[in-house]
Amino acid sequence: MKKILVANRGEIALRVMRTARRMGIATVAVYSEIDRHAPHVRFADEAVLLGPAPSSQSYLRGDKIIEVARQLGVDGIHPGYGFLSENADFARKVGEAGITFIGPSPQSIEVMGSKLAAKEAVKKFNVPMVPGIDQAITDVEMAKEIGRRVGYPILVKASAGGGGKGMRIIEREEDTQEQMERAISEAISAFGDGAVFIEKYVTGPRHVEVQVMGDMHGNIVYLFERECSIQRRHQKVVEEAPSAILSPEMRRAMGEAAVRVAKSCDYVGAGTVEFLVDSARDFFFLEMNTRLQVEHPVTEMITGMDLVELQIRVARGEKLPFAQEDLRINGHALELRVYAEDPLNNFLPSVGTLEKYRLPCGPGIRVDGGFEEGMEVPIYYDPMLAKLVVHGKTRSEAIQKMKEAIAAYEVEGVATTLPFGQFVMDHEAFVSGDFDTHFVQQYYSPEKLIESQKESAAVAALLGLRLHLENRNKLTVPLVGGSHWGH
Repeated sequence: MKKILVANRGEIALRVMRTARRMGIATVAVYSEIDRHAPHVRFADEAVLLGPAPSSQSYLRGDKIIEVARQLGVDGIHPGYGFLSENADFARKVGEAGITFIGPSPQSIEVMGSKLAAKEAVKKFNVPMVPGIDQAITDVEMAKEIGRRVGYPILVKASAGGGGKGMRIIEREEDTQEQMERAISEAISAFGDGAVFIEKYVTGPRHVEVQVMGDMHGNIVYLFERECSIQRRHQKVVEEAPSAILSPEMRRAMGEAAVRVAKSCDYVGAGTVEFLVDSARDFFFLEMNTRLQVEHPVTEMITGMDLVELQIRVARGEKLPFAQEDLRINGHALELRVYAEDPLNNFLPSVGTLEKYRLPCGPGIRVDGGFEEGMEVPIYYDPMLAKLVVHGKTRSEAIQKMKEAIAAYEVEGVATTLPFGQFVMDHEAFVSGDFDTHFVQQYYSPEKLIESQKESAAVAALLGLRLHLENRNKLTVPLVGGSHWGH
């Protein structure tokens, strides 16, 4: 594999290209008109314009991307995440064009892309499942019957869904019809597929996912877990590895269950098996993401592995260079997704020009980004500016390092989630590890964020004054007999 096209943009395109370059592999960037001067375009060895800014006219044009790859003699296509990364039809056409798709097989993508098909495949492999029904329904009376059987509250979920779309929590039987209809309508609108299923709503849920990696020789390993429970609108904002609540026994049980999920669809490459963990520390299979995850750097930090390098090596037929027993957890890592969103205004996107943009740096600090000072934040794509990742020997050390990194991150021109990240790092529930996916609903409000910022500013001012007085006392040297300076 001598040349790779990265079918993506921004920070993930850059991240893949850096590993490829280190491996001696040439890279091809694709871009939309608005991304013409983006860092990933300048970094690549070759770059090709796909079309106008909207993703439907650029980054989602699979046929155009494959044609570009053929013309430039590309050996492999890395899809990153988002866009075409979980599009089985695109993966199949890449293969038919004689190009290696750096990801799982189209069959694996199809099976795990449907929550119902995934449940059907996984249930034969002794993986814990949330009580409910594993078939699509539209019948309200059947939904009520399931609710009575498993107990309210129940969760209605779109089979083809993700990101919280087509999802409704039903607290009472009398609300079933209205919420079912809303979920089905939203699923049709978002995915073109109204299939929904019902399961018991897990109370106090934590979102814990396991990184898996498989090769073409039947080897599948797990690279431990990531805690992803700090979310807004069902989307992750803060992730960490390892989870603060898993015992070694539970970690092994979840890891082995994740490997069985991967085996259920003959998985090859990097994938993530997501679980819900309830207040009793029982875990249940949620879904499998058949791609690299946004939060993969925290796994890299605690394992010392380059997951993109492993993806490339596996895609070209190599065996995994290690076995499960070779893997160890080293320290603790945290990631904050730095979105151009306003945490004081319901996390709505904040577009504009990055008038000032300075990144933190130092030991144990990593920033995966795709923006530079002076760039516009476009409205057409996901508003993530960068991923701020830190590593420490312990969880408390990692939290402290994240606070320092947030304080050193300078952004002017758009609002960001940096203040929210500071709020999370300061909050007792997060520090203690006693939190779940309802963290934002339970603890966060714009008013509390403003109050915490005032408190932080007051503490910083007091510390600054104290340091100033201490230094003044140390540095003041009384002059004896006057000064002869200038004589």
